[in-house]
Amino acid sequence: MMEKVLSRSIRLICLGGVAFGVSTAHAQEMQTQNGQNQSGAAQQQAAAAQPQAQAPVAMQRVEVTGSRIASPNAESPSPLQVLSAADIAASGATNLQQVLLENPTMGSPAISRTNSAFQTASVGVATVDLRNLGISRTLVLVNGRRFVSGIPGDSAVDLNAIPTDFIERVELLTGGASAAYGSDAVAGVVNIITKRNFNGVMLDAQGGQSAKSDDLKRKFSATFGVSNDDGYLMGHLGFSRQGQVWSRDREASAVDQYSKMVLQTGDPADAFTAVRPYYSSFAPQGTFYHDTGSYTYDAQGNPIPVSTNGGAGGAGATGFNRSFYRSIAVPVDRYLFATNGELKINEKHRIFMEGTYASSKVSSTIEPFALGAENIFPTTGQVPAATLVNGALVKNPLVPQYLYDRISDTDGDGIPDYYFTRRLSEVGTRSSTADRDTFRFVTGLKGEFDAWKTWNYEVYGGYGQTKEAQQSTGQVNVLNFANALQAVPGENGGPPVCASADARAQGCVPINVFGFNSISPAALAYVTAPGSLLTRTTQKLVGGQINSEIWDLPAGPLGVAAGFEWRKEYSEAVPDALTQAGLNAGNATPPTFGDFSVKEVFVETRVPLLKGMPFVKELSFLGAVRHGDYSSVGSTNSWNAGFEWSLVDDVKLRGTRSLSTRAPNINELYQAPSQDFPSGLNDPCIGVTATSTGAYDALCRAAPGVAANIAANGKFTQTQADLQGISGYNRGNPNLSAEKGRSTTVGVVWTPRSIAPLKRFTFTADYFNIKIADAIVSTPRQFTLESCYNGTNPTFCQFITRRPAAAGSNSAGSLQYIDTAVSNSGGFGTEGVDLTAAWNDRVGPGRLSTKLAYTYVKKGYNVPLPGADQDPFAGEIGAPKSKALFDIGYKWNQFSVSATMTYIGRSSLDDQFLAGFDLPANSIKIGSRTYTDLQASYQLMKGTELYFGMNNAFNTKAPPIITGLPGDDTGTETEAGTYDPIGRRWYAGIRVKL
Repeated sequence: MMEKVLSRSIRLICLGGVAFGVSTAHAQEMQTQNGQNQSGAAQQQAAAAQPQAQAPVAMQRVEVTGSRIASPNAESPSPLQVLSAADIAASGATNLQQVLLENPTMGSPAISRTNSAFQTASVGVATVDLRNLGISRTLVLVNGRRFVSGIPGDSAVDLNAIPTDFIERVELLTGGASAAYGSDAVAGVVNIITKRNFNGVMLDAQGGQSAKSDDLKRKFSATFGVSNDDGYLMGHLGFSRQGQVWSRDREASAVDQYSKMVLQTGDPADAFTAVRPYYSSFAPQGTFYHDTGSYTYDAQGNPIPVSTNGGAGGAGATGFNRSFYRSIAVPVDRYLFATNGELKINEKHRIFMEGTYASSKVSSTIEPFALGAENIFPTTGQVPAATLVNGALVKNPLVPQYLYDRISDTDGDGIPDYYFTRRLSEVGTRSSTADRDTFRFVTGLKGEFDAWKTWNYEVYGGYGQTKEAQQSTGQVNVLNFANALQAVPGENGGPPVCASADARAQGCVPINVFGFNSISPAALAYVTAPGSLLTRTTQKLVGGQINSEIWDLPAGPLGVAAGFEWRKEYSEAVPDALTQAGLNAGNATPPTFGDFSVKEVFVETRVPLLKGMPFVKELSFLGAVRHGDYSSVGSTNSWNAGFEWSLVDDVKLRGTRSLSTRAPNINELYQAPSQDFPSGLNDPCIGVTATSTGAYDALCRAAPGVAANIAANGKFTQTQADLQGISGYNRGNPNLSAEKGRSTTVGVVWTPRSIAPLKRFTFTADYFNIKIADAIVSTPRQFTLESCYNGTNPTFCQFITRRPAAAGSNSAGSLQYIDTAVSNSGGFGTEGVDLTAAWNDRVGPGRLSTKLAYTYVKKGYNVPLPGADQDPFAGEIGAPKSKALFDIGYKWNQFSVSATMTYIGRSSLDDQFLAGFDLPANSIKIGSRTYTDLQASYQLMKGTELYFGMNNAFNTKAPPIITGLPGDDTGTETEAGTYDPIGRRWYAGIRVKL
């Protein structure tokens, strides 16, 4: 793999050298020239951090994220936060996602290292989610241009593909920005600006691990470049490794457990009390069901009663601890190459290029497969214990006499049968290894030309591709397994053989499922079915823009920009044949193919209205319009209008109103029904009796299986297998239309330069309100259950399948499937306030810098279907109403120290879940958490820096969000996208500048 990465990297470097012809320069001490590419907001932040200049500096034109107009003093009319290269370095992070998630504008990511072990694809991908509105509504750009998706069928970018040491800064623009950048910018934009104009070489090596000696971290990178008056060429090579963290190595997640409230009492006081152990009833020795009961085996092969969880502390338990095989964090290895460059053709025109190649390898491991007889014989769920040979009943010699004596014919075929469940420990853990490669190359021309006025222009073309090859183990061939379960004695008393002559001709070997380690290697080889998944995502991009200041108005120059963009997206995901057919006892996953193209044009203007008046130092209007024509959904239009009003030198007001659009992605349009195993669901029929009169009772009793369960037990009850065995299918919808988001932001920027004690202080406050109409969502399964059984929407009942009769360990009436489909729902919305403050000045012998960012979300909600009530999510787990980030640093000569504190406010359980227990919203809460990261560095000599850091330095524990509660990420016993499930971690490294 390394040879492949290096060979491709070298070819790209050589290509860049030929194309740009930048002469080799002597290595110099690293220097980054920020002036040519730093936004107005970033300049303001840098100004607050630097001593006052002694002489005037010529101001260069800059382009701020969210606008295509370059201006000497451009600042964003929308809330914009800047993350600098120094911020990234002070975090010690190997992945940009880790740093971005600390920002309070970010929600819990859909996919990360700590919540993706159970993903069937895209394990270990790193995504971001502005405002908790979904990863597909956050547009990630690199140098203002789109980047190819890292998830098949989606638009979300995998931040694993972008090296942190190659980043100059990251600009977070919250609020709709479709008029500037097109679809997917409904929640906002994350614009990653890479370094340029770099001379020399910088090496960075780092190692670390957790306090539990796992979560191993290794990193090495080399960033190099040459530049002169004719252009520049930069490159970056890097390797990073983040190691595995097993659930069994953390006390909170070492043993299978379940919320006591959900399982037993219904008492809110028991929500975070664990019933432990709560092992799986699918055990390696098997559980076997006969006419009058069930039994299992001990280690010596003797039949014994089933006692899944045993006595106190699990003594004598016959169940299986799945948590031993689960992961808190999956291991990720990354090989990275990035380059960019620019060559002057003449004084007015330059050619530029950007290249990225990232190769990542991600592994995931979960417990061995839990097989039930219905996986093999889906029609009846019964396994024949004998075979009719020439009209005579011949017993399967592998079926123990103990079981055979206790069974009869239950499905009417004249053959005695039985039911079983078994953990396939001999097959091994379900493991997958994904090799993911991302390639992107962009090239173009930029410069200026004279036509009435001087116009700046840029034209570019780009191609990006992400490929993933995933190999998986731990599944079985259902057809082969069925043949292997049906055996007859061999000729002349020989070993058993498969009953089917055709199966024998194809290599069938009888399988023994009775007891520990009973499956022979030959039978194992016959039934094992390795899986595979091949995906490919491509993006083709052509665009261009021009901008100028075309007239000098009394209040200043009138700026305009216009441009076009053509883009084509394609995605495919092809699993192996058995997986497509659902014949490997796992998720039935058909292939998904799809593409769309879009042509767009846009125009933007900045109009200075007033200047030099009382309380109007400057007042400008900003507006933009974009029209798109999609091959999938037709025409779309988006716009934004905003203002900047400087009352006096120290105070500026700003505001925007925008209409953003998002076209459906390929998965939302074309995904075939794909099986899923949802968790955290509460069946509203639990506890219903033959005479009860609750809100759900009548419709629950109308289900035949539920009625049979009540008749047998006096009330509707569930077994452990019922709770752990709910499945369902997710599907796309080719009839979707584009969604529309309306955003409003109003804010103030206060920079009190005229007040001497506060001249290094900057403060911003911004109100935001985002409402999305016709939002593209999958209907939540809990909402489906509630709407069906409370009678508000009986059509939802078609998505629910209950077992009509008991099947082994599953009860009559228990939930078998709950399906969900994508539709244009009633919408999303969020409303709140962002506050930021920064201060920097000399204190004592050194310089002290501080920065605070705080977000309060007043309201956040979704509407599952048009006309439905709002379902609030603000304040629920994963979306707290209050989040804050506080940075403080001090530098004194060669020493530097910094601390970052991340505050996550109180949250509550999902209100739909609570409604199932007749509990009001916000009635069960979890407390706030504060995480502290520390770093210290020492300048050993010129160009050499040593650094040491600790993440979660005070080992703050994640809140217990136990299995059975909504928000739990399987294997972590918490919400691992929001809270830290790993604990204290340390790292140390060295940076060398040559």
